[in-house]
Amino acid sequence: MKRQPIASTVCGLRKVLSIIGGKWKILIICSIAEEGILRYNELRRKVEGITNTMLANSLHELEKDGLVIRRQYDEMPVRVEYELTPKCKTMIPILLELKDWGEKNIPEN
Repeated sequence: MKRQPIASTVCGLRKVLSIIGGKWKILIICSIAEEGILRYNELRRKVEGITNTMLANSLHELEKDGLVIRRQYDEMPVRVEYELTPKCKTMIPILLELKDWGEKNIPEN
C-alpha cells in the first residue's frame, strides 16, 4: 500500500487525530484499557479534571467512531458500562509507548 504524505488530507495520522485527538479521549481510552470495563462514575474518578459534559460527549463520540462499546442494563438505578472495541485495543500498545516516552522525556512541572 502506498504511504500517504504526512499531514495531507488522507494521512493516517490525521485520521487518527481526528477521532482521538484533544485533551481527554486518549486518557479515557487508556483508563478503560487498564480496567477492562468501567462504569461512568468510575471513569469520571479515574480521569482527573474531566467534567461530566466532556466525559459524556467524549464517550458518545468514541462510541460513534467504533472505539468504545456502551452497555446499558435496565436496572434501577440504570447501570452503564464502557469497554473498548477490539479495533481500539490494537491502539493500546502505541498509546502506552507514548506514555512511556512522555514520562522519560518531558519533565514534570
